[in-house]
Amino acid sequence: MKAKLLWLVAICFSLSAFGQQAKHTFKLGETTFLLDEKPFQIISGELHYPRVPKEAWRARMKMAKAMGLNTIGTYVFWNLHEPQKGKFDFSGNNNIAEFVKIAQEEGLWVILRPSPYICAEWEFGGYPYWLQNEKGLVVRSTEKQYLDEYKKYIIEVGKQLAPLQINHGGNIIMVQVENEYGSYAADKNYLDINRKMFIEAGFDGLLYTCDPAADVKDGHLDGLLPAVNGIDNPAKIRQLVNENHNGKGPYFIAEWYPAWFDWWGTPHHTVPAVQYTKKLDSVLAAGISINMYMFHGGTTRDFMNGANYKDISPYEPQTSSYDYDAPLNEAGNVTEKFRAFRSVIEKHLPAGQSLPPIPTAKPSIAIAPFKLESKVALFNALPKAVKNSTPLTFEDLSQDYGYVLYRTTIKGGKKGELQIKQLRDYALIFINQKRAGILDRRLNQNTLALTLPKGEVQLDIFVENMGRINFGKYLLENKKGITEQVTFDGAEVKNWSMYGFPFSNINSYTTKTTPSRTTGNGPTLQKGSFQISTVADTYLDMTDWGKGVVWVNGHNLGKYWAIGPQQTLYIPQEWLKKGKNDIAVLELIKPDQHILKAIDQPILNTIKKLNVD
Repeated sequence: MKAKLLWLVAICFSLSAFGQQAKHTFKLGETTFLLDEKPFQIISGELHYPRVPKEAWRARMKMAKAMGLNTIGTYVFWNLHEPQKGKFDFSGNNNIAEFVKIAQEEGLWVILRPSPYICAEWEFGGYPYWLQNEKGLVVRSTEKQYLDEYKKYIIEVGKQLAPLQINHGGNIIMVQVENEYGSYAADKNYLDINRKMFIEAGFDGLLYTCDPAADVKDGHLDGLLPAVNGIDNPAKIRQLVNENHNGKGPYFIAEWYPAWFDWWGTPHHTVPAVQYTKKLDSVLAAGISINMYMFHGGTTRDFMNGANYKDISPYEPQTSSYDYDAPLNEAGNVTEKFRAFRSVIEKHLPAGQSLPPIPTAKPSIAIAPFKLESKVALFNALPKAVKNSTPLTFEDLSQDYGYVLYRTTIKGGKKGELQIKQLRDYALIFINQKRAGILDRRLNQNTLALTLPKGEVQLDIFVENMGRINFGKYLLENKKGITEQVTFDGAEVKNWSMYGFPFSNINSYTTKTTPSRTTGNGPTLQKGSFQISTVADTYLDMTDWGKGVVWVNGHNLGKYWAIGPQQTLYIPQEWLKKGKNDIAVLELIKPDQHILKAIDQPILNTIKKLNVD
């Protein structure tokens, strides 16, 4: 009897294992994708695992199913997975394998975009900052050091994700090689090296490239499917793909933009759904596959926002909110755009299929005003100094993100112009610990007129990394801090002490200080707590504050800045708890502010002038 029971258990186990390893096929047909040899139209939406709390991944995927999506797309973020050279992290919110497996459990296919460069309005386009410390290394090139680091990284990604491809029993149906490379260069040898690395890493399924319409020819590699970004005219899509793919399909819009992202100091971008429903309808009616960028944007936290910079436009650091005016809003609730797109998709469902009901919207709460209980001036809590004759960059200091205080002394008793050459990116200037002015790279500011008191004068320059450039040729010029030199009245200022404030772990900063020590008007770190009896989403209202970062229960919520358009910081319910919740605020320019409150709706479109006198 016991033997029989063991035999039954073994049979059940083997059947279960077989079920988990059941393999499908996915390949290119003449005009359509073929899933298990049958035509399959991809209806996908982009959803990035680091922009959503891990605890909420499944809920977002259920929303994707409810809108009619059968697939989700995601980048893989190198700077998250290898934050320091040789130290890989696929745990917690970085556990992309779990993200993919949850998608499979929810009945969704996955399009994987693991190329080292991702753009994505993400810090350095996804590259880890430390690549810039490898002398001579050139990203997106055939330079040896870059390829060596790239290979190590993609091999690690392959260990996590190659077994989850559809041809191995998983749900990853396609893998993208590089990312919009045609907008950057046209080196086919480099693209082929990418392809070979992917195969070596275990990505032996269907590979493809994606580029904006104007750049498809430069960014496409023969033998791979050329996907197109940014257009939705069926005839033009077919023409572009046919011209670059031996007159064949399938036809795939890899990035279809129903809205856009925001950057500081400009209005929130919104596009009414009515402008896109007919276009979506025509694409689906034509049998063309599509990936909406974004289906759900979420939030860019942990200093991971990127920036744009072009010769014809200023430096444009992106906001923490990545709401994107997407079908699913920043908190993961449906919008009118979601409902409109769902109605279009529903028209094109295969016979006999229907959409699941839309999940109930999550509740949100307001939190009454409360005071922060302790405060310390960063100038009173300096870490160990690094000394050098000339200023060192963040990279020279082996610091990835955050802030660096540059300190020196100069002879006073005169007027002059302080100049910071190639400031990256935002600097608070202090004379004897009193703020004398602010320089902002967005506004092309690098000089400040000063009148110095007599005697030896302490000069402090507190510099913020506001996000490395994520697109275009300036990827190669992405060092942070004071990247060249400081002059006063035409003479170079030397002999600097530098103090790093990466704020990678808020618990490492103590806020104990004596009442007799003034905080002045320099940056402060304040801590406190608030009580809630109901756990739900909420939005910190930072309208009355200046500029800084907030942490709740140890989670970095992102940056705030009163210039807007974003005035609130989204706190996911997953990071809150009944009773006491801890909060910390780094405030750069309004150190006397100490009252916080939260509201039940976001404020994402309020621009205002910030008075910092």
